[in-house]
Amino acid sequence: MQVDIGAILTGYAQGYFLMADEETGSLAWYGTEQHALIPLDERFHCPRSLRPLVRGSCFQVRINGAFEQVVEGCAARPQTWISSELKQIYLALHQAGFAHSFETWQGDTLAGGILGIALGAAFIGESMFYRIPNASKVALVKLVEHLRERGFRLFDAQLMNPHLARFGAFLMDGRDYQELLQQCLRIPCRFD
Repeated sequence: MQVDIGAILTGYAQGYFLMADEETGSLAWYGTEQHALIPLDERFHCPRSLRPLVRGSCFQVRINGAFEQVVEGCAARPQTWISSELKQIYLALHQAGFAHSFETWQGDTLAGGILGIALGAAFIGESMFYRIPNASKVALVKLVEHLRERGFRLFDAQLMNPHLARFGAFLMDGRDYQELLQQCLRIPCRFD
C-alpha cells in the first residue's frame, strides 16, 4: 500500500483524525467540535494513588522501542477503529519520523504504551493500551513530563472520557483549538 504522507499530515494539521469503521474497516477522516486536551501546565493532575508508581521503579520508559507492538496493542480490542490499513499508515508515519510510541516496560515485557503523532509543538494522541494494570496511566504521566521537557505546547487526546478527565483533561472548542494548533505547527520540537 502506498501512503501519501503529505496528505495524511495535512489532515492532522487541520485538526482531523483517521478512524476505520468498526464494521466495514473503511477509513475516513473525522473531526470534532471540541477537542479533549491533556494540559501540559499546572492543570495536569496525577492521581494520588498513581504517584508511588510514577516515582518508583516498577515501570521503565522507552520511546519507539516497540512501535509496531504498541500499534498492535492499541488495536487489540473486541471492537477497534485501528484497521490494517491504518496500521500501515502509522508505520509509514513512524518511518518518516512523525508517529511515535511512548512505552512502559517491566523488564523485557511491554507493559503498556501510547501511540501518537508529533507535528511541530503538537502531539496528537491516537490511542493507548496496557497489558499490566496502571502501565498506560504511568505512560501518560511520563509522556506529559517528556512533552514539557521537549517544549511541546499541545497534547490533543481528541475525544474526552472519564479516564482522561482524572488527569485534568479539558475540552477546547474548534476555533480556539485551530488557533492553538496552527501556532504549534510553526514551533519546531523534537519528540525523541
